[in-house]
Parts: sequence; structure tokens; C-alpha cells
Amino acid sequence: MKFASRIEAYIAQEKLLVPGSRVIVGLSGGADSVALLAVLTHLGYACVACHCNFTLRGDESYRDRNHAKEVAKQLQATFVETTFDTTAHARAEGISIEMAARQLRYEWFEQMRIEHNAQAIAVAHHRDDNAETILLNLTRGTGLAGLTGMSPRNGDIVRPMLCVSRDEVVEYLTQQQLPYVTDSTNLEAIYTRNKLRLEVIPMLREINPAFDNCIERTIGYLRGSEKFYRATIDEWKARCCREEKENLHINLSAVHSSPAPTTLLFEITSPLGFNASQIEAMATEALASGRQFMSPTHRAVSHRDELIIGPITHTTHDDTLATWSDGESTTQCNISLSYHQAKDYEIVHSNNTACFDLDKVKFPLTLRRWRVGDTFIPFGMRGRKKVSDYFSDHKYSLLQKEQALLLCDSEKILWIVGERACNQARITDHTTHVIEVTLQA
Repeated sequence: MKFASRIEAYIAQEKLLVPGSRVIVGLSGGADSVALLAVLTHLGYACVACHCNFTLRGDESYRDRNHAKEVAKQLQATFVETTFDTTAHARAEGISIEMAARQLRYEWFEQMRIEHNAQAIAVAHHRDDNAETILLNLTRGTGLAGLTGMSPRNGDIVRPMLCVSRDEVVEYLTQQQLPYVTDSTNLEAIYTRNKLRLEVIPMLREINPAFDNCIERTIGYLRGSEKFYRATIDEWKARCCREEKENLHINLSAVHSSPAPTTLLFEITSPLGFNASQIEAMATEALASGRQFMSPTHRAVSHRDELIIGPITHTTHDDTLATWSDGESTTQCNISLSYHQAKDYEIVHSNNTACFDLDKVKFPLTLRRWRVGDTFIPFGMRGRKKVSDYFSDHKYSLLQKEQALLLCDSEKILWIVGERACNQARITDHTTHVIEVTLQA
């Protein structure tokens, strides 16, 4: 069986599955998924056929379900099914129907993988799907990785049929006398991918009858090139980037010394949600201190010779994060309190720990964000200082100012957490009891 042998060799070549292991197989009832279930069953894998009803196509959805169940029975595979309200999920998440179906499908597949103790989730993408993916990425704009198509493995998801074409799939099903259903929407050129499949790719095959083989060879070349590219990008990331607490610091001078600054910034920042136009602006405008760029999840702020990126924190008007009463010692917001006899206490010298004379601390304690007008008396000083001036003296960026935490008692700021304690509650020779405050790593 040439078809099965090719897939068996591809599975071994790409190290996709352990022979004889249990595998979750996405089974829609269409040609591709039926062929995948049939060939994996033939090769000796313990298959769990998983069917999703997305309730999008009326009676046709139930026709597909019934056919998928019959195919699984015929191939002696375990059959499980679920039903989704895909439209409601798309509306709730603010995403397209296609994206909602994808999310629901793969989340459920993963649940089934865990429940059935399966090695992997096998999906039925083939060589033609890969060509469509590359062309689709080109129409949207993409980097080098987008031109390498779908990977044979993506975490626990494997694609054993990327080595065969759609025509070979149909030929195999005909030989095995295995029926399949056709999703009527796949015959309508109303979605971008369908237009590529039904109109663009046939035209490209007319221009070059060897189009499919050329695409397959090109994918191979580009995957090799992408590996070299990725290694170089990783080297430059190591030169340009450092992580400090929850922020990523990008050295802009180092970025601009690279062969392609915008490309390097794209690789660093696009995974954090920044778009192409923002990244181009970062490359040309970020040297102006104070420039800001927002993604859905992160904010980038230029500060001196750095671009500092931190997660967006959604806060309310109440900037208080935690409060402790006298005697509490539980850990909250990564802060822990402990109490000691002064005669037995050895001062801890660490940025993550501060200690105070317990008699000089006025409970309750509060952990909060910095406020305009805050002042404190820094340790070792007598005069009062604005917290904002302390930030300026220590060259805090805008992000660092916003993320700074203050530990306060009912009368004063005790500690700029991780930085400087106040002088008013310092330990002296007259201290009898100590309160130690620790910032957990």
C-alpha cells in the first residue's frame, strides 16, 4: 500500500508518533479526516475518533456526525463527540466564526488527549492545504516563518499527511472503498481559503503543471533557511534584550547595530501583539525618550537608549493592593511579614527585604501604587523627599514608576518596595521587636 507506506515513512522521518500509541484523530467525516483515521488504524495506532458538531449547517451537520460515527465503527476506532454553540462563542469572544470553531475544536481535542492518555492529536492537513496556507499568508503579509507552511508537529498536534496530496487522498479512499461526505461550504468561493483552493491554485497549476512539487521543494528550502535565520535572531536577541522583573528592556543602539533593525524588532515585539506599522515606528522614532506604543496586552515606552515593554495592568481608581492588620503574617501580593526579638535578629541585607522597629510602625499596613505628591524620609536622611524626585534621581522609566509599589503604615511610607526604606522606622540600639517584610521572588 503505497499511500500508507509513505505516511508511515513520514511519521518516522518527522518523529511524529510512537508505533502502536494511542492517538486522538479529528474526524469530520470528510475525505481528509476519513483517510487519516483509516491509514493510522491500518498502521496499528489505537485511534480515538473525535467529532465536533459546530451547529452551523443545520441538517448537514447531523449528516456528518452520523457518517463519522459509522466510519469509526467500520474502522473499529473509539468514537467520541461533542456539540458547540459556535455562533455564541464567536459573539462572546468577539472573533470570527472560523476562529471560534478552531478554538473550540482544539481545546476539546486537548481535553480528549488528556482524558484518553493519548500521545498526540492527529489532524488531516495535506500537501494542498500547505500550499493554500502559504498563499494565504502571502496575501496577508508574513515573515519567513509564514512561508514555511504548516509544521509536521506543533506541540501535541501532528500532521501525518503533509507528504500526500488531496488527489492521493481521494484515490486511497476509492481503493479502500471508504465513503466520505462533502461540506457544501467548501464548494463555495466565499471564504478567502476557498477562493485560493477553487480559483487561484488551479490557475497556478495551469501556468506551471509542476506547481505542487515546486511548492513542496520551496517549503523544504525555506524551512532550512528559517532555522539559520532563527539562530541568528536568537543571538541578536541575547545581545539586545534583558528581562528585569516583569519588563523587557531592549537596547536600541544594539538593535540599530544589527544588519536589519526593523526585522529584529519585529521578531522581538510582534509576539507581544505589536503590529507592523508600530514596529516600523519603533525602529525610527523610539530614540525620542517618552514615545509610547500600545498593543492589546503590552505597552512599550522609550526611555533613554532603551525600549521598555511591560504588560498592561488594568487597575481601578482604588490603587490599594493589600492591607495587613497588626499580628498578621500571611503572604499576600507576594509580600510576607514576620516578627522577631531584636536581640536575636540579624539584619538581612537584600533589596527584597526590609526590617523596621515594630514600635514605630502604625498598623494597618497597606501596599499600594505611587501617587502624585507622595513623600518619604529615605533611610539615612533627615529631610523629606518627594517619591517622584527619588524616581527621577534613579532614572526610573514611565513604566517603572507606574509599576512601583509602596508599603505604607497609617502615617507614612515605610518602603519603596525593593528599593529604599524610610528612616523613621529604622532599627536602633533601643529596638526591642522587629518586623521583617519580604518581597517573594
